[in-house]
Amino acid sequence: MVKIGKEGRIRMCVVGAFLMIAAGAGLDVLPQDPPPGLMMRSYLNGLAAAALAERAKARDMLNDPLAIESYQESLKAYFLEQLGPLPERTPLNAHVVGQGEGDGYRYEKILFESRPHFHVTAILFLPKGEGPFPGVLVPCGHSANGKAYESYQRACILLARNGLAALIYDPIGQGERFQFLAKDGKTSPGSTTEHMLTGVGCILLGTNTAAYRIWDGMRALDYLTSRPDIDPARIGCTGNSGGGTLTSYLMALDPRIVCAAPGCYLTSFSRLLEKAGPQDAEQNIFGQIARGMDHADYIMMRAPKPTLMLTATEDFFDIRGAWDSYRDAKRLYAKLGFPERVDLAEANEKHGFTKPLRTAMVRWMRRWLLGVDDAVTEPDFSILPEEAMGCTPKGQVLLLDGERSVTDLNVERDRQLAKERKSLWKTGGKADLIEKIRLTAGIRLLAELPEPQIEMVAQAASPGEPQKIIVHPEPGISLPALLFSPESPAKGAYLYLHGEGKQADAVAGGPIMRLVRAGYTVMAADVRGVGETLSPVDNQDWAVRFATGWQDFFRAYLLGKSYLGMRTEDVLVCARHLANTNGRNPVHLVAIGETGPAALHAAAMEPALFASLRLERSIRSWSDVVRHPEAKGQIMNAVHGALRVYDLPDLMRLIDPVPLRVVDPLDLS
Repeated sequence: MVKIGKEGRIRMCVVGAFLMIAAGAGLDVLPQDPPPGLMMRSYLNGLAAAALAERAKARDMLNDPLAIESYQESLKAYFLEQLGPLPERTPLNAHVVGQGEGDGYRYEKILFESRPHFHVTAILFLPKGEGPFPGVLVPCGHSANGKAYESYQRACILLARNGLAALIYDPIGQGERFQFLAKDGKTSPGSTTEHMLTGVGCILLGTNTAAYRIWDGMRALDYLTSRPDIDPARIGCTGNSGGGTLTSYLMALDPRIVCAAPGCYLTSFSRLLEKAGPQDAEQNIFGQIARGMDHADYIMMRAPKPTLMLTATEDFFDIRGAWDSYRDAKRLYAKLGFPERVDLAEANEKHGFTKPLRTAMVRWMRRWLLGVDDAVTEPDFSILPEEAMGCTPKGQVLLLDGERSVTDLNVERDRQLAKERKSLWKTGGKADLIEKIRLTAGIRLLAELPEPQIEMVAQAASPGEPQKIIVHPEPGISLPALLFSPESPAKGAYLYLHGEGKQADAVAGGPIMRLVRAGYTVMAADVRGVGETLSPVDNQDWAVRFATGWQDFFRAYLLGKSYLGMRTEDVLVCARHLANTNGRNPVHLVAIGETGPAALHAAAMEPALFASLRLERSIRSWSDVVRHPEAKGQIMNAVHGALRVYDLPDLMRLIDPVPLRVVDPLDLS
């Protein structure tokens, strides 16, 4: 047996501790049940459930027509406000670029401008015979080939064969309207990915990808109702999936839509958040859950106009939530005396504009736009080949001379806001500016943040090994941290935040250990959604392009909460705790990567709490993000409407006299 003395045991413990740190092992702090990566999902879903319960109470109190009308107008105004300013109506410059005939219908290929030099490609399917006909707008779902997608063509042809004109158009990011093209002119990312790429810049500008899509739909209605062969008093709208989203938005906001049939979208937020989770950017309106705008409200805002929900039993848009929303809307329609004007068709199918839903939709349109209510069947018929449906010479609107992209329009908006920001910062007082930033980013005063509960998980077992603690800033949130202490009394304290997690630089000979050897206490912490509480990956491509936590970002967004604002409060709470345990002296703050913007906000809002700030590999500005929408990993730090008030360089000016060092800033180009 080999005997080891006390000195040898200590030496072996130190070596073991450094080996553990070197390997990055053994530095987890949080218990694994429940999984830490689900913390934010659970926390935000809980807040959403409470808000939706309040909404349900408010809806139950709508008992007379005047109260219902007031609710409808108020919610429509809120909806429009959250979309940001819609542009003025400009000439459509519409023209027919081709035409032809099919089995029982004819068609025209249309090109028009929803904004100057921003073209929309569309096909108008017309019944044979003389008009004027009822017109049905058909926004596409998320199909790469847009209006040429088979089931969407079949829906339009079936409408035309049954006496109703159908105008189907390509939304942005689909068909001939992709907004991101490779150098060879071919499409690059998919449609939902494009909508997300567009969405990050829109969020910063205080608008939404949905605003572009809604405006295109409204201008398509302008075109449809301008035609002499279309009766403007008999207008319908239907679409599936992303087209169901657009139909829901348009039918709620545009009074010209008499009859609507949104498909494979409407469910309820309570079921959506628990099941599939939030979807791409345009399907999330800032603060709508907090404001009480659930899926059923898209129907209720237009009551008592006829609305048919098209649903699928096996849809990822949960069928139980669809029935909940149907009953919710049905009750309100009944209070207005028109329960028969809202209905639901359920097909025992998966997600898609399947034949049972197409025939149900056409029957509904015939009932309310033609006054004929009888069974509709869909026989076999041929559809148009994709190449026959092109409206542009080279297959994409971006290849037209002088065409502007969504990125171009976002950059134009940012330039205008930059002028307004310059004026604001020139004339505004510092206290007023800080208050505007707080309100925009959702950051409370330090004095308003409750003292956190500190849970000791493990004491340092030997020299060189950290204490493990959990900071609980509020119920449901646990921030894991490692506390490293020097051998002699500390010279000061560092709060160390790394976008890849607290363990990233806690390696032997690494930055944290060098600070400890230099005599500093170091607290390495994970703010929410980082490190141990990083959300699990459910879409590898989007995890790389956007973030693993993109769905949690939108959970917060739907609640009107800023994810960055919550992280900033985490920084403030941790810094205050560290200062209080180190002689109440200001702490040094180091932030690397994704944690940079939160650290910058914390130092700008509460400069007295910090002795210095070091930012590494952080973005320079949000305007850079708008200019470079394909830059990876920018959604978690996007603040709705921030660029209406401030950009990150403005915060850097606010932190004076705190010393600031910026190292290796990210180049997004």
